[in-house]
Amino acid sequence: RPPAARMHPHSPPSSTVVLGIGNELMTDDGAGIHALRRLAQRQAAGCTFVDGGTIGLALADTLAQAARLIVFDAAALDAEAGSVRVFEGEAMDRFVAGGPRRSVHEAGLQDLLAAAALCGQLPAQRALIGIQPQAVDWGTAPSPAVAAAPDRAADAASALLGRWQRDDSALVDAACEATAA
Repeated sequence: RPPAARMHPHSPPSSTVVLGIGNELMTDDGAGIHALRRLAQRQAAGCTFVDGGTIGLALADTLAQAARLIVFDAAALDAEAGSVRVFEGEAMDRFVAGGPRRSVHEAGLQDLLAAAALCGQLPAQRALIGIQPQAVDWGTAPSPAVAAAPDRAADAASALLGRWQRDDSALVDAACEATAA
């Protein structure tokens, strides 16, 4: 299991916090935790991996230290079981805040993001990677329809991290060119 983040309150922001949400004892509800582990196995540089369990405001300090945030969670996407969808930036905010609840953890995530926004600590680069569950019942393994979704979610996160890194590099290059001119 990836270690929970342990950061000093005065430490500089971590480049990326990757947060997995879910209850592994409830079949597909644990998809976010499984995706977190898949990504942690392949991509550790510059990332802090946090098993958020069923979430709470106790994670506010961890979020405050994030320059970027990726959240994995099982969510009602109105799609086929095992579907993976990425909500980035304001699309994430709308998904978490709008309409009927789409995740059993949504209220906790919504509260966590609202607290960060109120404190001026909401990461500018943020994304929710949702996985459509098939079943949320007692069991420690995902349903067959969802079993491959954590790998696809980790792939989506890797692509997102790569794009964010390229965007950062382009901004630094542009700043250097402007300074040289």
